[in-house]
Amino acid sequence: MAFPLSNSTILSSFRSRFQREGPDHILRRGYHIELGAREKALLEEDPALKRFKSYKKTVKQASKIGNVLTILAIGACSYEILAVAVSK
Repeated sequence: MAFPLSNSTILSSFRSRFQREGPDHILRRGYHIELGAREKALLEEDPALKRFKSYKKTVKQASKIGNVLTILAIGACSYEILAVAVSK
């Protein structure tokens, strides 16, 4: 079942979305608002948290090693299948 929509209805809905101005519209557009003293203090690096260092780099390295091992395993299996097929 199709709904009859004219081009003018579709275009007017797009226009009404993009012409809206208001406080929520300003925030969504990402205007820069200066941080206060508390926010700046919270964003500073805390020396007490240094020992809880992120392990993101280690996870990325393990993922790369896993990808290489997967490619090697697929290549070895393909080679064995090809060798068996050629020898018959």
